[in-house]
Amino acid sequence: MTTIAFDTTDLPIIGAPMAGGTTTPELTAAIARAGGFPFVAGGYLSAEALAPLISRMRETTANFGVNLFAPNVVPVDRGAFDAFASALEPVAADRGVAIDPEPVDDDDHYTDKIDYLVGNPVPLVSMTFNIPSAEVVSRLQCVGTQVVATVTTTAEARTAADRGVDALIVQGPRAGGHSGTADPTRSIEDRSTADLVREVLAEVDLPVAAGGGIDGVEAVDELLQAGASAVVVGTLLLLTDEAGTAPTHRAALQSEDFDETQLTSAFTGRPARALVNDFVRKFDPIAVDAYPAVHHLTKSFRAQAKKDDDPQWLHLWAGTGHRGAHTGSAETVIKELGAPFARE
Repeated sequence: MTTIAFDTTDLPIIGAPMAGGTTTPELTAAIARAGGFPFVAGGYLSAEALAPLISRMRETTANFGVNLFAPNVVPVDRGAFDAFASALEPVAADRGVAIDPEPVDDDDHYTDKIDYLVGNPVPLVSMTFNIPSAEVVSRLQCVGTQVVATVTTTAEARTAADRGVDALIVQGPRAGGHSGTADPTRSIEDRSTADLVREVLAEVDLPVAAGGGIDGVEAVDELLQAGASAVVVGTLLLLTDEAGTAPTHRAALQSEDFDETQLTSAFTGRPARALVNDFVRKFDPIAVDAYPAVHHLTKSFRAQAKKDDDPQWLHLWAGTGHRGAHTGSAETVIKELGAPFARE
């Protein structure tokens, strides 16, 4: 079996690619210094914007990955979408935000980014939101890049294996931020990531990394014991010095006022785990499965909430292990999580 890039670091810890500015060059550099595996977060970026981040990563380490959002078109139920937009409009108006009720679609510059990565190969590319096509997998592998698919079910794992990927990242439902599920309309039931890892490994013969609900060393050990070769952490890095987490988000993570997380499609039209706030309480009951249309609909509203330092209307991504997050250097966090399992 091929040795996967994330299995060659000193520590079996992977820094999750948190798109939207949370994963900064400073954060990836700190993860690399600690002996973990860093990911450049390519989501929401054009190929032109992604290129300099990759260049900076190359200056730090030769062993890293790039994560992309794979397109996954969900037909928009226009009636449900319009009802959601109508409900959002008065709330947005109260905060001085104008929203565009017309659905917007895009592929997150996916084709351009694949073309760039084929022309400028990196060690590893991972995909989330959908399983990459066999053609894309082959194109990347032909230039020496390992391809990894994020999966959330055994069925997705089998599909990914059939399409020739080199490894899997198994994401449990307790992970913070967006679920990587290839079927964003499905009902996602709570379960342990370790159990999901064992089920996936019983179905496919591929290296597996895993994440979701990590709150400390014991959770890392549980996933490694289940058969994962590395553990992905994201929420535990949100309070670190190097993360680009918004001040409002940082404060909420440390506040006793926000003690519950929930999977919701209300913010973007795709299931994502966040701290429960007023936005979740008001809009989750009428949430629409329509990514990226809802993402674009609510984007200006969420940007204003960040500007106003208002946590009740901001997407406060967080996994169930968020109480394990601490301030300080990401290098220290990675070392503390991974040191007991250092590779020889």
